[in-house]
Amino acid sequence: MADAHKLDCESVSDTCRFIIQSENEEEAVELAKKHMKEVHEQEFTDDELREEHLQIV
Repeated sequence: MADAHKLDCESVSDTCRFIIQSENEEEAVELAKKHMKEVHEQEFTDDELREEHLQIV
């Protein structure tokens, strides 16, 4: 079974329940960046998201 890459937005904002999960790491990172920028008005680098928020499940 392939690994999935998951970002649970609740780890960044306790008022948000948005979850991204994909087998494609690049897709998960891009969707997470877009969500953080549009919804939370925060910008993260790919590395910040990978190191601080992205989980492998």
